[in-house]
Amino acid sequence: MRHRLKSEKFSRSEGLVRGLKKSLLRAILLEESIKTTHEQAKGLTIWVAKLITRAKVDNLHNRRLAYSELDDHKLVKHLFEDVALRFKDVPGGYTRMFDIGWRKGDCAKLSLIEFTKLSDKKKEIKPKTAKKGEENKEEAVEVLPTAKKEGKKVPVKGVKRLLAKKEKKEKA
Repeated sequence: MRHRLKSEKFSRSEGLVRGLKKSLLRAILLEESIKTTHEQAKGLTIWVAKLITRAKVDNLHNRRLAYSELDDHKLVKHLFEDVALRFKDVPGGYTRMFDIGWRKGDCAKLSLIEFTKLSDKKKEIKPKTAKKGEENKEEAVEVLPTAKKEGKKVPVKGVKRLLAKKEKKEKA
């Protein structure tokens, strides 16, 4: 019987559902929050729960099963070493869904799906390495006079040119 299996097929053939599953799993593992249709998000919560529950026990068999779903060794490593460790003590409920409205083209219901525990990674700009005979230059970030009051750092590339144009307009 097919009771309560409405979101399993998504009106697609078996191969297309497999491809959809793989692409959604890869996207949620890489981005940690994605926007998709409501029905696909409901299906994705089931798939992610099974994958993370399996990844909590780190052994070769579980890694091979995860690889059969994801087809990427780096993603499997990320799943077992980062994502599964975040949810080590959590018995379930790895994702949450928010309804965000309707898609403009076909009026499909859209949802945002994300992990309940997001990573604390912050992107940092690495300083440029100095060439031989030169000092290490910090051209990536500079405090501008307008930003000194607020204590903010503003990227320099293109900003000096814009400020110069603005000052010329003010003088004229």
